[in-house]
This record gives sequence, structure tokens and C-alpha cells, in this order.
Amino acid sequence: MPFKRQTLSELREQNRSFLQSELNEPGPLLRFSNMGVLADMDAGMAHLHYGYLDYIALQTTPFTATDEYLAGWGAMKKVFRKPANAAICNDYLFTGTEGTIIPAGTILNRGDGYQYKTLHDVRIAQDGTANALITAILPDISDDVTGGGSAGNADAGTALTLDQSIAGVDIQGKAITPIIGGADIEDESNFRSRILLAYQGLLSGGSDDDYKLWALSVPGITRVWIRRRAMGAGTVGIYIMCDNNGKGGFPAGTDGFSKLENYGTTATGDQARVADYIYPLQPVTALVWVCSPIQRKIDITINGISYVGRDVTNAIAAAIDNVFFENGNPDGTGRVLISELQYAIADVPGTAGFVITSPTSNIKLGIGELPLRGEVIYT
Repeated sequence: MPFKRQTLSELREQNRSFLQSELNEPGPLLRFSNMGVLADMDAGMAHLHYGYLDYIALQTTPFTATDEYLAGWGAMKKVFRKPANAAICNDYLFTGTEGTIIPAGTILNRGDGYQYKTLHDVRIAQDGTANALITAILPDISDDVTGGGSAGNADAGTALTLDQSIAGVDIQGKAITPIIGGADIEDESNFRSRILLAYQGLLSGGSDDDYKLWALSVPGITRVWIRRRAMGAGTVGIYIMCDNNGKGGFPAGTDGFSKLENYGTTATGDQARVADYIYPLQPVTALVWVCSPIQRKIDITINGISYVGRDVTNAIAAAIDNVFFENGNPDGTGRVLISELQYAIADVPGTAGFVITSPTSNIKLGIGELPLRGEVIYT
């Protein structure tokens, strides 16, 4: 039975009643009487103590612990909060005069003020170009409490300018490949989920739970599915999603094995970060293939509410997205029930009388497929 904590008003009334019951012929307590003040003061102290006990009780289990206490529970299982991760671009193009050297650490500015830097010295070649490896400069935590990692992601073709001009180098260049891999500090809810997974799943030297924990430990990775023998005997397939990357959640990169494997196709981008992280942890006999789910767009036709406004259609779209998010699974066992879509849409105010006319049956997802909302048609 849960403990019912008394309110401050109840404590004050209880204290006043107790004082009056212990005194001979006390009469009513006056507003500024000594006894009344003492009763209220004691009630206030008791209220603070009850509040502190509530706070302590929250920290006694990883299910409700917060802040440094949650980090302590995680440390007991070797699960640590993921820091912000700087985005990186493997091919940034400088132009200028042949032979000019662009030193490592050269600062580049994006239009919104976000900064990057070169990682190695590069020399402008005979054709007047130089290709450099650049990485984002994470902002100070006092300026951005999220860590600012995801803000550093940018599309191919993004123009950057030199923070300080270099003789013989054009002030503006551009990213030939996308700037990817940036991730914010892990939020507390995702951190808690990983900690609970660590307590619920016993490490067993290469179980599904092991691979999930390893992959989720990589900054920016938010969802993971495991498929055994994905590429044949001895292989483990790991599907990953990066829901906070601003690109629909699908990883930016190509599927493959870790570059440390020296075998088969080498992964790039987000897939490479996961594969390289897992390589020293995995069983020595396993070949780990890290891959992106395949987008499967699903069109939906809804009859009977063609008159609804944008607020309702936006709410319906969000409800459909939530069903797909909760039920999507690319390991070959995923399916979306029509009844789940019906319940979700029915919960949206203003949708009374709707009928889903397409699809007409439950949606079976193929291996590797993850559902995405396509066109929603109102008839």
C-alpha cells in the first residue's frame, strides 16, 4: 500500500490540534501566538523532511533515479552516459594557389556561426584544389547544455568560410560529402533505458542483448535491432537508427563490416562508428554487419472526414508516425496492425466517423524494412 504523504496544510492543522489537546483550557490559537508559530514552524520542517525522504526514495532504484544517482546505477553495470559527439566530413574542398599549405587546426565558420576545424595539414595541388578532413568544434557546455553535437551535421555542398584568411587560399570552400556523425549528450530517458536493459539482460558473451547494449553505447544511436545470420553462417546483422540526426533518423553512411575486420565491404559513416566500436567487444568468431533499415513508405486512405482542418490532419499524421515508430521492426518479425492505426486515429479529437479504406489488411514488414508514413489521402 503506498504511503500517503500529508500536505503542508494538513501538517500545520495536525500540529495545532496536538498543541491544543495537550494544554489545559487553551482556547483558540491566535494568529501570531507563540504556540501557533511553533506549530507552523514544526510543520514546515516536517514537510521539508518528507520531501527529502521522497527524493531519497526516488534514487534507490534505477527505474526512478535521476542525475548523478542514475549515473551511479549505470556505472555499476559499466553503462555510462554518452557524451556529445562531433560531426565529421571526410572530404572538404579548399581552392587556391598551388603549393599553399593549410595547417591542421584551421578554423572554418558556417553561416550560422557553428565552427569546424581541419584535422591534418593539406597542400593545394596543381589543379588548385585540396581535399581535407574536418571535424566540428563542440560548443562549451555553458553555451549549449545539449552539447551541440547534432547541430554540426550538415548536407553535402554546405559552404564554410575561413575564420582567418590564409594567403593563397580562397576564403570559401564546401563540403563534398555530408558532415555527419554529430550527436548531442544523451538525454536522461535514453540513458535510463540503456541502464534498465543492462540490469534486465544478463551478459552472455554475444547474446542479442550484448549487441544491443554495445550498439546503443555509440553516441547518436537510439534504436537497434539484431538479426542472426543476416549475411549467412557466422554473421550478425545490426540495424541501427539515429532518431535525433535531423535526417529522418536513418543513419548517414553505407552498410558493411568494421574496417578492422579486413574482410568484405567496409562500412562508412554512422554504420562504421558502430562496427568499429563493437569490433573489440564481439566474440572472435562473429562477423558483424551494421546496416541501415530500408524505408518502406505506406500510403493510407481515410474515408469520412475529408472536411477536417489542418490541425486534425497534423494530429492524425503524428498518431500514424507513433504507431509506425512503436511497431516497426526490421529483423523480419515486424508488422503493423490495422487495429493499432484505428485506435491511434480514433484518439484524435474530431475524427469521429472515419474509416481506413487502405490498406485493407495488416502490414507485414519484410527483412530490413522499417515503415514510414507515405501519403495520407482523405476521401
